[in-house]
Amino acid sequence: MELAHSLLLNEEACNQLGEVQKAEFRFDWLRYLEKLLLATSRSDVREKQKTLVEQLLSLLNSSPGPPTRKLLAKNLAILYSIGDTFSVYETIDKCNDLIRSKDDSPSYLPTKLAAVVCLGSLYKKLGRILGNTFTDTVGNILKAMKSAESQGRYEIMLSLQSILSGLGAAAVSCHRDIYKAARSCLTDRSMAVRCAAAKCLLELQNEAVFMWSTDLDSVATLCFKSFEGSNYDVRISVSRLLGTVLAKAIISKYPGTAASRQSVRRVSLEEVLELLGTGFLRGSSGFLRASGDMLKGTSSVSRDVRVGVTQAYVVFVSTLGGAWLEKNFAAFLSHILSLVSQSHPKATQTQIDAVCSRRCVSFILRATVGGLLGEKAQIAAAKDICQAIWKLKKVVDAVMSDSNLETRLGSTDIAASQHMLVCALQELGNLIHSIGTTAAPLLQDSSAGVLDSVISVTLHPSVSVRLAAAWCLHCIAVALPSYLTPLLDRCLEKLTVLRSSPEAVTGFSFAAAALLGAVKHCPLGIPHGKGKIIMTLAEDLLCSAAQNSRLSAQRTQAGWLLIAALMMLAIKSFVSHCGDLLTEEVIQHLLPPLPCAVDLLTQLSSILKTYGSSLKTPSVVYRQRLYELLILLPPETYEGNLCAILKELAADLTAPDIQVAASAFLLPPLCHQDDLLILSPLLQETDHRFIEEQLLLGNGIACGSLEYDPYSIYEKDVEGDSVPKPLPPTLSVISSAVKLFGVVCAHVGETQRLLILEQLLDSIKHTKGARQQVVQLHVVSSVSSFLKYVAVSKGHLGPEEMRRPVLSLLMGALESPSPLLRCAAAQAWARLAQVVDDGAFTAALAQVSFDKLKSARDAVTRTGHSLALGSLHRYLGGISSSQHLNSCVGMLFTLSQDSTSPDVQTWALHSLSLIIDSAGALFYTHVEPTLSLIIMLLLNVPPTHAEVHQSLGRCLNALITTLGPELQGNSTYISALRTSCLLGCAVMQDNPDCLVQAQAISCLQQLHMFAPRHVNLSSLVSCLCEILLDNSVLVNLCSPYLLLRRAVLACLRQLVQREAAEVSEHAVMLAKDSRKELTLDANIREVGLEGTLLTLLDKETDQKLCCDIKETLNHMLTSMAVDRLSFWLKLCKDVLAASADFTAVTCVDTMQEEEGDKGDDASVLTTRNDGRPHPFTNPRWATRVFAAECVCRIINQCENAHSAHFDVALAQEMKRRDSRNDFLVLHLADLIRMAFMAATDHSDQLRLSGLETLLVVIRQFATIPEPEFPGHVILEQYQANVGAALRPAFTSETPPDVTAKACQVCSAWIASGVVSDLNDLRRVHQLLVSSLTKIQVGKEALSHLYNESTSTMEILAVLKAWAEVYIIAVERHKHHKQPSKTTACSEDSVRNGSISSDGLLDLVHADLGTLSRLWLAALQDFALLTLPSEFASQLPAEGGAFYTAETSENAKLHYYHSWALILHATALWLTSTGFVVADPDEGAPNLSRPVTPTSMCQGSSSGATVKSPEDVYTERFHLILGISVEFLCSLRSDATMESITACLHALQALLDVPWPRSKIGSDQELGIELLNVLHRVILTRESPSIQLASLEVVRQIICAAQEHVKEKRRSAEVDDGAAEKETLPEFGEGKDTGGLVPGKSLVFATLELCVCILVRQLPELNPKLTGSPGVKGAKPQMLSEDGSRLVSAALVILSELPAVCSPEGSTSILPTILYLTIGVLRETAVKLPGGQLSSTVAASLQALKGILSSPMARAEKSRTAWTDLLRSALTTILDFWDPDGTQQELDEVSLLTAITVFILSTCPEVTTIPCLQKRCIETFKATLGINDPMVQIKTYQLLLSIFQYPNPTVSYPYIYSLVSSIVEKLQEIDKRKPEDTTELQIFQEGIKVLEALVAIAEEQHRSQLVACLLPILISFLLDENSLGSATSIMRNLHDFALQKLMQIGPQYSSVFKSVMASSPALKARLEAAIKGNQESVKVKIPTSKHTKNSGKNLSIQLKTSFL
Repeated sequence: MELAHSLLLNEEACNQLGEVQKAEFRFDWLRYLEKLLLATSRSDVREKQKTLVEQLLSLLNSSPGPPTRKLLAKNLAILYSIGDTFSVYETIDKCNDLIRSKDDSPSYLPTKLAAVVCLGSLYKKLGRILGNTFTDTVGNILKAMKSAESQGRYEIMLSLQSILSGLGAAAVSCHRDIYKAARSCLTDRSMAVRCAAAKCLLELQNEAVFMWSTDLDSVATLCFKSFEGSNYDVRISVSRLLGTVLAKAIISKYPGTAASRQSVRRVSLEEVLELLGTGFLRGSSGFLRASGDMLKGTSSVSRDVRVGVTQAYVVFVSTLGGAWLEKNFAAFLSHILSLVSQSHPKATQTQIDAVCSRRCVSFILRATVGGLLGEKAQIAAAKDICQAIWKLKKVVDAVMSDSNLETRLGSTDIAASQHMLVCALQELGNLIHSIGTTAAPLLQDSSAGVLDSVISVTLHPSVSVRLAAAWCLHCIAVALPSYLTPLLDRCLEKLTVLRSSPEAVTGFSFAAAALLGAVKHCPLGIPHGKGKIIMTLAEDLLCSAAQNSRLSAQRTQAGWLLIAALMMLAIKSFVSHCGDLLTEEVIQHLLPPLPCAVDLLTQLSSILKTYGSSLKTPSVVYRQRLYELLILLPPETYEGNLCAILKELAADLTAPDIQVAASAFLLPPLCHQDDLLILSPLLQETDHRFIEEQLLLGNGIACGSLEYDPYSIYEKDVEGDSVPKPLPPTLSVISSAVKLFGVVCAHVGETQRLLILEQLLDSIKHTKGARQQVVQLHVVSSVSSFLKYVAVSKGHLGPEEMRRPVLSLLMGALESPSPLLRCAAAQAWARLAQVVDDGAFTAALAQVSFDKLKSARDAVTRTGHSLALGSLHRYLGGISSSQHLNSCVGMLFTLSQDSTSPDVQTWALHSLSLIIDSAGALFYTHVEPTLSLIIMLLLNVPPTHAEVHQSLGRCLNALITTLGPELQGNSTYISALRTSCLLGCAVMQDNPDCLVQAQAISCLQQLHMFAPRHVNLSSLVSCLCEILLDNSVLVNLCSPYLLLRRAVLACLRQLVQREAAEVSEHAVMLAKDSRKELTLDANIREVGLEGTLLTLLDKETDQKLCCDIKETLNHMLTSMAVDRLSFWLKLCKDVLAASADFTAVTCVDTMQEEEGDKGDDASVLTTRNDGRPHPFTNPRWATRVFAAECVCRIINQCENAHSAHFDVALAQEMKRRDSRNDFLVLHLADLIRMAFMAATDHSDQLRLSGLETLLVVIRQFATIPEPEFPGHVILEQYQANVGAALRPAFTSETPPDVTAKACQVCSAWIASGVVSDLNDLRRVHQLLVSSLTKIQVGKEALSHLYNESTSTMEILAVLKAWAEVYIIAVERHKHHKQPSKTTACSEDSVRNGSISSDGLLDLVHADLGTLSRLWLAALQDFALLTLPSEFASQLPAEGGAFYTAETSENAKLHYYHSWALILHATALWLTSTGFVVADPDEGAPNLSRPVTPTSMCQGSSSGATVKSPEDVYTERFHLILGISVEFLCSLRSDATMESITACLHALQALLDVPWPRSKIGSDQELGIELLNVLHRVILTRESPSIQLASLEVVRQIICAAQEHVKEKRRSAEVDDGAAEKETLPEFGEGKDTGGLVPGKSLVFATLELCVCILVRQLPELNPKLTGSPGVKGAKPQMLSEDGSRLVSAALVILSELPAVCSPEGSTSILPTILYLTIGVLRETAVKLPGGQLSSTVAASLQALKGILSSPMARAEKSRTAWTDLLRSALTTILDFWDPDGTQQELDEVSLLTAITVFILSTCPEVTTIPCLQKRCIETFKATLGINDPMVQIKTYQLLLSIFQYPNPTVSYPYIYSLVSSIVEKLQEIDKRKPEDTTELQIFQEGIKVLEALVAIAEEQHRSQLVACLLPILISFLLDENSLGSATSIMRNLHDFALQKLMQIGPQYSSVFKSVMASSPALKARLEAAIKGNQESVKVKIPTSKHTKNSGKNLSIQLKTSFL
């Protein structure tokens, strides 16, 4: 293929290829040429132009296929537009000659068609350059059309469209001729020709004024004719033409258009609507030419005309636009409603007609009002609809008040109004449903009277109207949940009051049922008691039904309807909706009525004979209900009745009175979804499904409508907000019978089964004509249903003779003329093979199909059996021995090339795609031939056969999937396959059919997934964008095909997951380069693909599509938002601001402007003033909610990006360096603005999103400082905005979920610490106070609008918010208390009004009494709710403090969300009171003074039993402990970190106080349980903060145990007094044996837990891991900061353990503790710079010290054992020392310090045994010899502490052994002269040691030491000469030595003098130094004095300011 990539066609290479490859090669060259020409310079093109033209024209003669001719024409046009045009006339002549040619052979046709296409393309591109040649050309083409066949007519129409578009107004002379030709084509028998003609006329009307003026009527009539017998594509094209022409007629009134130049008849809106109305009501029979039958009133308008006109209405209004509709809505509405009024009896002649017409009217209203108007305009429209309803109601009232009963019932007025009312009510419902809570003002507006009008119509005499009114109320309740309960109350009240009116009974029962159906859509629910009221009312209605015969039917229906609607919240309803209540026991209760019900079923026919036909409909409904119920119940429950039921079913399915074959309704569920694609496009999802459905069902069948089954009013919504559409009972009973037959037939005996199957087969044979088709349809459906049931339930068909009837039945159906039936039969054929499950039988079935396909010549048989082969493969995977596969593929290859029958091609190719899919790898051998077949067909099948192309697309898709990732390969074979796949996609992309384009996109999507490098992203993206933005005139959507839009978005979604940035760039590039002025391209330039997708999201109604758009945007946001921050934030802001109430926004801003105008603030205010149109006009609330969610996502994305996003100074600095840098913190004003706009909107969902955004902003930005005002944070300036955003959420009418969210934001704001001024804080605090007051009344007083659980939610949200504030207040109070406070500082802060440490606490304090009571009540509720189910009987019958018993399940969830913080707050409160305030009411005022027992009981009422204070404390203690342990011991996977942390902090707070500690200490089992729970928390949660908090609790438990042991020892000593010490009992664990029992021992549990922590951080501590204890592990390691903290905490706990044990017990745990502590030392003793100790080493040393100084080491009973163990431990540490010193891994300082700790902290006998002492001394000696100065410094410091140890037995040996080495070292320094500060420090430390020795030494030895010391010191003195030139080090040394000498001289004067006397040299040196020093001091006095003082002052100042 590479050879095809050249400017000129490589004819040599081309001629060597076979026919198929040749076509492929030429096509590829043309594709390449198109790109190349645009990129080549003009001169190069001209050079080769002649040859190129020749080559292209020669291709023209070589019968090019449709895609090739299109490309060929395009290239010719481009070539002439770039190169010279002089030879273009020759080319045009050549083309004209080819068209004139008399050769009519089929082989010549492609050349003729290619010439037609070329002409079109040339004129389109070159237009007026071609001068007057066009008249001849057009004449020639039109002449050719007369003899052309359908393909020719199709291409000619499209070519004329191109010519018109190129020439514009210049072609005016030909307009009439073209118009005439197109008119005839518009009613052509070929649908493709009709579509092409519509396109041609659409182009023509741009310039041909007569079309929308003088000829307007005839154009309309022509279009109506064109709709007759049309398909979906024709209806779309023609309705687009008709709608556009009519819109043009109206627009042309305005001068300045072409119309004003000619005198044109003006057309009014009324006339245009009248025209359309005529088409809708009378069809194409025209205005006056009413034929005879029309006058007789028999003919009815065909449905396709009516549906076409309906679509034209929508196009008409969409073309005129939303603003026009807003202005003219009232007129439009009255016209549309009049279409179904009785003044036009045609539309509503029969009920079937009426239902279909109503559907059309509803569709028009939904597509225009719902699709074009913004929310404000929609509210206005709703008011207009209300007015219409009032008017219609008045008419009815007038008639109803007429006393004459006859005129009343016969009145046509009532019938006249009913359909109009139904349409108006449904649209009103839909409108309010889509506006949501934004519609609140509309319902509050008394002048509109929405609710009154709807409720008043509930009494209308027509059932349809009553149902529509009920549905409208349902929609209102779903949209505005606050209206649900009041509406329900109103209906129930009316039901009770008006129970004697039949209309009221049915009307209000419908309304009540519809409202109950709305409950599941309203998360806030309705009060629980309503159920009981409704149940009572229903029982009442049923009981009173018999009293009044006039009302009995209505009351019975109403009663059961209400009960059924409640169940959703009749038995059938119970079984289907209350599945979880359907236990075995309940089923047993349901069974008794079943046999009676079946008996009645069998007797229905005789009852009907007796009572006549009035019972006919009820009996059908009865059957249908019973069948539905039986389908839902397990078949075992009605085993005894199976045969009776089966007989009835057989009778139903073959009943003689069923005339209509409802195949479109029965069969699709029994066919495979994918197979439906080859049938009618109507079976696929389209935007017009709602109205197109009636065409699918066929003329005799009604569409679904609510009045056919009132029970569906409370069922689940069908799709989104559309009305339920149950089918007529005659149809639905068949559907239920078919389903039930499958179940019953599978459960009867085999003989019975055979009988019934044969009986059904006979019934088909015995009927004739149309009836036979109906019976066959029913029987095939039933048998399919039976086979499906057996296959799914893995059952068996039965004996072999069973196969015969099934086979013959399916054989007949496979050859049926109905394509749907063939499809279902093919499916059943494969199911049969699946059920029989026998290879031979399957092969036989396949053979039958083979034989049929070989012999049959008719299309029906060939299509049926080819699909049967595909289905067999689908269900049996590889039935395929490969030979079987080969013959299948061969057969289908042949069929797919049968160009005489496109149907056969379509079915065969579809079947082939199934085989490719199911054969998998087995298909590899066929890939190449299949691919070349597909390409050949794609290049040759005419575009008019779109269905063949769709099947080809499916095959290509299946092939790409089969090849999969292999497509990435580089072998020539794979490259060739890949090129062919890409070529196939290119051909399909150019196909005019939308579904083929959708296939192309999905193939490219697959290719992009498997071989992304080979798919050209830029062309793919531009193709996707062009479809998305395809001049969206139609219904304000893009491409009119839903499936195409879905394919585009599915593809985009995949592309942006990998390459979001590239996709976005390509889209913008496309918009900039765009030659065509796309309607939205300006938009894409401005707001990018992202903004366009947001606009699309706002317009689109299809749920799946919206979901894909959101996902695409989310992927783009994730990968690009951080880099394009301003762009994304602006997008979100535009969407949110487009509808915000600007007055509200600006008023808050003025408060912010005090601190001087900030630049960004100003810019925010001027969003709307720049005169440019706003990119988003009135977005819907759902889009705005999505934008608010995007803002939160953007903030989260930034969190993981650069730190400058949350650092003002850094962000500004980086922005200065490069203005392209952009950081979130610079957009804070916008973020607050957006959150504010959303939080104060009318829409509740948006308010919730806005508050969530505000919460995220507060959490992320609370701590960020404001660089311009040190000490302040950046959020502080937005206090007013935050307050203003929160305030509306606390008004009385706000729903509880919004208030609950606002409480969360309030507490976050207060807790964030942003606001430092108490007065400012009070604003928000006041909101919380008000809500606290509101909830104190308890669960009863809160709103009765919603379910009780919502008041629980609100109360708990308030309590949780207060808890968070209180926790923060206490924490701040603690932090402030830690540094010592000075009075001055607190006075200052009070004066400034900023929060002192207690300010916040004081704010909370006022309400603390109330709060603590409510908190305790909430915790008690939570404790009750979390009890296991077996304790349910013990729960209080009336519920808890804040929940009712009935709503406990719903309430549980709210408690789960809030209990943790409340628990923490309660624990803190109890801690603050020392745990001893009995009643919170008492405690509040008297917190400071201790509570006396008398004052405690006063609060409680005298009658109740009075609990002692001790009991109250104990209860509270166990409440908090119980909740914590219950939660922590079974952590659910969804438990939040916040809850776990809060729970652990609560336990910490609890154990901070002596009283609870004593409880834990005295109850060992409780302690152990707690430790085990904490151990589990540590094991299951990896978070360091949680583990640290757990360890803190462990430490407190151990402390509690210690206190307990101490207390017992103390009291025992006091009690025993003078008794012998020996007799004291042993306290502490281990008693007198020392044994610890796992599970019973607190210490053992603690050890387990600590080992777990330590071994996790340092696995080397585990002896199992390292082989044996004490073995030297790997290198020591530094732990992370968290790891170090955990290890340190564990060590602290370990060191506390001995104190909990008895002496014996302590002995048994000591080895473990030492092993672990020393192990940590060994593993973490890393050498750090500066001789520091790592934090873990410091902790282990601290722990060692604690252990060594334990009283147990000195207790009599344990002393010897301890001494032995401690010596071993010291030996272990000494063993870490590397004897050579070469391999020393561990830090010497750490080890030395450990040794020192041993020497100083243990009893002397531990370390003074000679062997140990000697090793220790050796170690010190060795260390002194180490060169590292830091080690030396530390060694001196440690020695100093040892030398100073008071016990000489310990210190003297060290002094004797080491002094000489120290003195030597110092003398060495003296010789060397120190170089740097460290050496100076070594010297100073050494001198300190010697000084200390001098002090310790006995009198007689002292002189020797001083004599050693003085020479060393004096040697460092400098005389005055050398002092000036000395280095700073030497000078410091000099100063130090002189200072020391000055100290020593007076202290030991005698020794000093004697030394001086004996050494004159020293004396002289000293004197010189002193003298030199004085000189230098003199010089420096002035400066030094000054500096000293200033230093002093400075330090003082600093101190005060920090305190």
